[in-house]
Amino acid sequence: MLRKLISYLIIIALVVFISSCNKKFLNTEPLDRVSADVTWTDAALATAFINGVYNDNNTQGLGMGGFDEEMLASMTDEAIFTHAGRGYNIMNEGLLSPDNQGKTAATYEWSVMFKKIRAANLGLENLRTATFDDEDLNKRLQGECHFLRAYYYQQLLRFYGGVPIIDHTYGLGEDYTIARNSYEDCVNFILMDCDSAALLLDGRDMEKGRASKIAALALKSRVLLYAASDLHDIPTAKAKSSVISAYANPELLGYTTGDRRARWQAAKDAAKAVLDQGGGGYRLNYASPAPADEATQNYISISMGGASKAPGVDPAAGVELLFARYFVPEKDEYSGMYTGLCNGPNGYHNWAGNTPIQELVDDYEMMDGSKFSWSNSEEKTHPYNNRDPRFYASILYDGSDWKPRNLISGNVDPANQIQTGSYEVAGGFIAGLDTRQSSIEDWNGSWTGYYVRKFIDPDPNIVDNTTRAYVPWPFFRYTEAVFNYAEACIELGEYDEAKTWLNKIRYRAGMPAITETGDALRQRYRNERRIELAYEDQRYHDARRWMIAAETLGRKTVYINVIGKLKPGQTAPVPYRHDETKYDYTYTPTVVNALENRTWVDKMYFRPISRDEKNRNDKLIQNPGY
Repeated sequence: MLRKLISYLIIIALVVFISSCNKKFLNTEPLDRVSADVTWTDAALATAFINGVYNDNNTQGLGMGGFDEEMLASMTDEAIFTHAGRGYNIMNEGLLSPDNQGKTAATYEWSVMFKKIRAANLGLENLRTATFDDEDLNKRLQGECHFLRAYYYQQLLRFYGGVPIIDHTYGLGEDYTIARNSYEDCVNFILMDCDSAALLLDGRDMEKGRASKIAALALKSRVLLYAASDLHDIPTAKAKSSVISAYANPELLGYTTGDRRARWQAAKDAAKAVLDQGGGGYRLNYASPAPADEATQNYISISMGGASKAPGVDPAAGVELLFARYFVPEKDEYSGMYTGLCNGPNGYHNWAGNTPIQELVDDYEMMDGSKFSWSNSEEKTHPYNNRDPRFYASILYDGSDWKPRNLISGNVDPANQIQTGSYEVAGGFIAGLDTRQSSIEDWNGSWTGYYVRKFIDPDPNIVDNTTRAYVPWPFFRYTEAVFNYAEACIELGEYDEAKTWLNKIRYRAGMPAITETGDALRQRYRNERRIELAYEDQRYHDARRWMIAAETLGRKTVYINVIGKLKPGQTAPVPYRHDETKYDYTYTPTVVNALENRTWVDKMYFRPISRDEKNRNDKLIQNPGY
């Protein structure tokens, strides 16, 4: 008992001693965070908070832009994702549901976008009462918040339709349930934020990667273009889709009333504002088609954003990127800096992630502007000759020149050419070095016979798995605004004006002028936009808003089967190289459903709201078809 009593007395003494110590010991500020009260009294801390509204741990918000390992292109008729089990089939086979969201990126996922919207709201509320002594910086930060809130709402709007508009932060104990606003309400809210951002950021020389006036105008242009499109004009959408026609809340998806022509006019005016203030774009001043080699280099330069060592990159030739995600040496930002690793050929020890499918390859025109056709014997025999110069800047195909392979894979290919076929040699046939039967790596290759070339730095020294590249992701570029303007002009019947601007893009790309009018012009425009903006997260939305997804995104995937057979009397070169004096090559488009059996169902015009979100907020109305 005495021993126990002594122990109790010691404990009591310790408690008294600790309580008598300096109270500040218990009130020490955490070293890994800053209190809200302090944040808004210090300009540097306030700026750091707004930086976090752009991105959270480099993954949530703007993320890697579109440079995730799994790209949105693989949910379109641009590409297929090579590695099974990543959730793409859930979307591409029409299996999407509230309980199974399939592949979802943090750059548009519902809860992540609202998390970033809350951060923007928090920034705006506190900046209005902030006490740090820099009013000019305060206004700039408010402008950035308005832009980012508008951008995140735009992401929600184009994936889900109308969503709840929340322009303030909630306190503890408040009712967090809220109904979805109409599509029109959301458009108007985004436009107000764009106008506020443009006003607050006007005249400011913003750092690369930050919001600016021109970025706000570009966002406004995109939102108004979508608002005028078929999917969001409910009378038109109902006529094209029985699923939308049967939906009880069409106001969540688009405009149920109003003057559609006025919406096209608003889209035209918004795009023209970007053209007038955007610096003229990159090399859009050709009076006739650029020479083919120069045109290919133009397109490579655009995809590099002026950020690589590629020859021909000329920042003085005009500004193309209006808002972009940039990458810097100080931060090792995985997929954004290893695009070549994620998508390049397995014969270079890359991963072949988002490989082009034949549907995209076939839509690159011939140099004379005619449509490529497998029915044309010459084009069938030499399908990669005399194509749109952008093809050579975008696609790696069998026999195309690439980087020095010996720097990473040994001296097995002195010609440094892509090998995606099967070739006759003494004693039989061998598989190309960039196939799934490669002697270098036999599991990481393309199924389709192609690899993406666009966005991969052409520097011959960047070939291995660890060398980082600094290619920016284009959220908005000047050429998109040109397309937006041309599309609105076409829908308003202003065909000559549309062609004037479209041909600026065509000439830069080395292609002849478009001459059609009416619906023929509309179809040429849509293909031109498809080719120029390939792999830029545009096709997913364009096919939906034009309501052409059933005949485009719903197609079965087509691969190319390449066979090289020795001509009579010829001997195979050792090592193998592409050589049309020795080989007859055949190219056979082949429908393959092994990875995905693609189909289209109209519910996929919009993503479903997840079951978890519905359980948290019982006022949410589900999208049609789910």
